[in-house]
Amino acid sequence: MRVYLGRDLSREEVEKKRIEGEIELNQKLSELKGIKDPYKETLSSEEISELNKLLPQGKIELSHISDDNWLKFTEAFTYATNAIEGSTVNRKEVGDILEKRKWPNKPREEIYETLGVEQAVKYLRNTEEHLSIDLIRELHRLVFKDSKPFAGNFREIGEEVSVIDYEGNVIHDGAPSRLVSKLLNELVAWYNVNKGTYHPLILSVVVHNQFENIHPFADGNGRVGRLILINVLIKHGLPPVNIEMANRSEYYIALYQYDNENDIRPSLNLLLKEMRKSKKSLDV
Repeated sequence: MRVYLGRDLSREEVEKKRIEGEIELNQKLSELKGIKDPYKETLSSEEISELNKLLPQGKIELSHISDDNWLKFTEAFTYATNAIEGSTVNRKEVGDILEKRKWPNKPREEIYETLGVEQAVKYLRNTEEHLSIDLIRELHRLVFKDSKPFAGNFREIGEEVSVIDYEGNVIHDGAPSRLVSKLLNELVAWYNVNKGTYHPLILSVVVHNQFENIHPFADGNGRVGRLILINVLIKHGLPPVNIEMANRSEYYIALYQYDNENDIRPSLNLLLKEMRKSKKSLDV
C-alpha cells in the first residue's frame, strides 16, 4: 500500500508529507482490518470441539440466579471494571455505596461511576436486546451521565484516541473517528448474522475485542466493552463473568494479541478461567 507524497519536495516538505502519509496509511489499514472468522481462520477443529463441550445441556434461566447472587456479582464486577481503569474506590467501599448508599472520601466522579455501573448491570438484566448502536450508547450514558459531559456520545470527527494500559504502554490506536459509525454497524451486523451459530464465548470475545479496537468513545470504552461482554453471555443462557482486577495484566495482553496477531486464544482462556470462578460463586 502506498501514498503519493509529491515531487520536487524540500527536506522540510518531505518530513511534513511523510507524517501526513503515515496518518493516511493507518486509516487505510484500519478500513482493511475486518472481523476475522474465528472458526475458519484462528481456531482448530479440536479447539472448537472442546468449546462446544462447555455449552450448557439446558438453557440456564437467569431467574435461577438469586437476587443475592446478582448483588454479589454486581458489586464484584463494579469494583473490578472501575479499578481496571484506575478507580481508587476499594471493594468494601463499593459494597457500602451500593448497599448502604454510604459515600467514602473518594473523588465524586468515581462514586458516580460506581453507581453508574450498577445501573448499567440492572439495565442489561431487564433488556431483551443483544447488541445495537442504541444499546452501546445507552450503556455509556448510564455509567457516565454524572461524570462525563460526552456521556452517550461517540467521538467527534477529528477526535482520535489510543488504548493505554495501566503502565502507560500504547496497546492500540483507536479507529479513525470518521470510521467509528461504519465499524460499529459492521460489528452489530456481524453479531446478528452469527449469534445463532457461533459459540457464545467466541461471540462475546469477538464483540468485546472488536469494540475495544474501535474505541468509539473518548473515554469509558473498557467499561462499556466489558458490559457488552456480559450481555452477550447472559443473552445466551450463560452466567455473567467478571474480569478480576488481579487479572488486569493478562486482560491487556490478550487484547494486544488479538489486535496485533489476530489470536483469539488468550482472550478465550482468560474468559474460561473467569467463567469457572463465576459459575462456582453464583451456584449455577
